Amino acid sequence: MARWAMLSRVSAAVLGGYALASAGAVLLGALLPGPRAEAVLAGAQASFALYTATVVLAFAVHDLRRVWLGLLLPALAMATVGFYL
Repeated sequence: MARWAMLSRVSAAVLGGYALASAGAVLLGALLPGPRAEAVLAGAQASFALYTATVVLAFAVHDLRRVWLGLLLPALAMATVGFYL
């Protein structure tokens, strides 16, 4: 049981973190003012910090359901808004 919980946390950190960081990069690239290239670069740089924060979050939160929901729901929301922008 503990192995599956650890596998789930690692999967949440890697996969959920990637989804959240990439959605955040797309959203920031669309929202930041200035030239398009600079906004995209700033969004990509911010995604590294966001990915690091999601890895910490995946191992800091006790409940696995909260970990997955806390990563995937904001990622889905950011990806949807970024898609429509």
